[in-house]
Amino acid sequence: MRSITLITTGGTIEKTYDERSGLLSNRGSILRRMLRRLRLEDTAVRTIELMSKDSLEMTEDDRARIVEAVEVAGGGAITTDTTGIVILHGTDTLATTGERLARELNPPRIPIVLTGAMRPFEMARSDAQQNLTEAIFAVGVLPPGVYCVAHGRALRFPGVRKDRERGTFVPASA
Repeated sequence: MRSITLITTGGTIEKTYDERSGLLSNRGSILRRMLRRLRLEDTAVRTIELMSKDSLEMTEDDRARIVEAVEVAGGGAITTDTTGIVILHGTDTLATTGERLARELNPPRIPIVLTGAMRPFEMARSDAQQNLTEAIFAVGVLPPGVYCVAHGRALRFPGVRKDRERGTFVPASA
């Protein structure tokens, strides 16, 4: 039995539409709705709703909270039964958080995967469900480290950036 911790921070992947204001915003985690669509055999999932922010609004204190949550969940020196950690994060600053995790948790003892979406889960043609599914799979097969998983790829930190033209993540050297 594998044990995964999912940490939600908000971002586009969890934005919802408000009919009254006509805005997409982070109003709380929708991770449980996303997980209900998955069949996860022999997998225990623990969720931590850390924050609900657009990543452009994240501060260095917010990133410190993410690092701390990962350490407590078992990605740092603290030993728990967690076999992998998935962090739902906004794509705009996902690379910044990934770099910090790679720097401060060197070396992590389990796979830590950041993922997000270019389009919210609630929208047609969203990549949210695909990226969440890939991230959960990835923490079961990747060696310890910090990764960005999206669009069929697993990229290891350090050295990941968002390619806005392509709408995906690429190696920083690309």
